[in-house]
Amino acid sequence: MREAWTDDRLDDLVRHVDHGFEHVDRRFEQVDRRFEQVDQRFEQVDQRFEQVDRRFDQVDQRFERVETDIRDLRGEMNSRFNSVDIRFNILETRFDGLQQRLDGLQRTLIAVGGSLTVAVLASAVASHL
Repeated sequence: MREAWTDDRLDDLVRHVDHGFEHVDRRFEQVDRRFEQVDQRFEQVDQRFEQVDRRFDQVDQRFERVETDIRDLRGEMNSRFNSVDIRFNILETRFDGLQQRLDGLQRTLIAVGGSLTVAVLASAVASHL
């Protein structure tokens, strides 16, 4: 059986539909507020990332300074080691010259000692004859 749509029933339907739309509007307002909160959180996250980026830039600059310092120090150390090598080469040359002089002195002492021994023996033999 089909019921006739009276003005009261249509008004009741309109109120019911309006009430449903009001409920949907409230839910959309809640969703909009949640999206605003999410947007604010994203802005906060973006700000944090910007802070982190700035800190990483500072860290990068510090590492670049450290790398530069290490390169400079390595160059300075190599220069000093080269200087020490040169000094050792000079000392080695001097010790070689000193060794040659000591070898010559040793030969002279041996020759003088041998000569003295021969002279003493010759003198002892001559005095016994």
